[in-house]
Amino acid sequence: MKSALLLVLAVFGAAFLCVLVSGLRRGARGASLPSNRPWLPTWAQGAIGFVTVFFDTFGIGSFATTTAMFRAWQLVPDELIPGTLNVGHTLAAVLSAFIFIELVPVAPGTLLPMIAAAALGAWLGSGIVAHLPRYRIRLGMGMALLVAAGLLFVTQLGLLPAGSDALALAGPRLLLAVCANFLLGGLMTLGIGLYAPCMIVVSLLGMNPRASFPIMMGSCAMLMPISGARFVRKDRYRHSAAVGLTVGGIPALFIAAYLVGSLPIGAVRWVVIVVVLYTATTLLRAGRRELSSLRALRPEAPQGLAQG
Repeated sequence: MKSALLLVLAVFGAAFLCVLVSGLRRGARGASLPSNRPWLPTWAQGAIGFVTVFFDTFGIGSFATTTAMFRAWQLVPDELIPGTLNVGHTLAAVLSAFIFIELVPVAPGTLLPMIAAAALGAWLGSGIVAHLPRYRIRLGMGMALLVAAGLLFVTQLGLLPAGSDALALAGPRLLLAVCANFLLGGLMTLGIGLYAPCMIVVSLLGMNPRASFPIMMGSCAMLMPISGARFVRKDRYRHSAAVGLTVGGIPALFIAAYLVGSLPIGAVRWVVIVVVLYTATTLLRAGRRELSSLRALRPEAPQGLAQG
């Protein structure tokens, strides 16, 4: 069953790559100056991909940190960030699944339903996010980042449940795990990472916290090609930034796989928490300002129509 799962993930990854290449070609043909290659990333976009995927391998998460860097350097418009995250980090997620599914032997009867539930949640969620106005995306991402920062903070304080040595679930606990992963898959399309909440879920249900690695990586490898492809088809992502995340992230994944456990990740997580909180605050403020502006304009529309 594990071999079959890896084969399915490989097919999903290959299919997504075909969709991405087609989307980039379509974008290049539609550009005013095709010779400029609008999909070509800058050094900053590639560096962000390397740094975020590198630390994602240690469990810090890549979505919140990528969002913070995009906004700090103003590389991607807020409304395109969710799509860029899902598109740009997909191939690295597929490759990471192959690594961690082999490292931690979670029972297939638990692993497969949770992965499938996350994929379904992402498919439904991406269809909604791709049509949301900018202020809703800002507010949604801001709240999602606050949740991510809170989960990282709880992790740092050692307040997560201890869990046990179990690598399988059954009955009502399995049903709860599947439902939780369905919700997390949908939230991931808004820019909240899966790692920290997945670790909390498996720990609360009595599993070994290490089981979150193959579940999370496998879930991302299944759901991100689905959600990423939908963002590509709707052209709701920044082409160059997505390519930069991919090109920088893949080598970072393989380097980090050999260095897990050798860096003071605890100190890095504190820095990430501060950055994520700052980014969440700026997103919420921007979303509220835009919402207030829209509300202030709405009363004028009926008056104008009446006068006409």
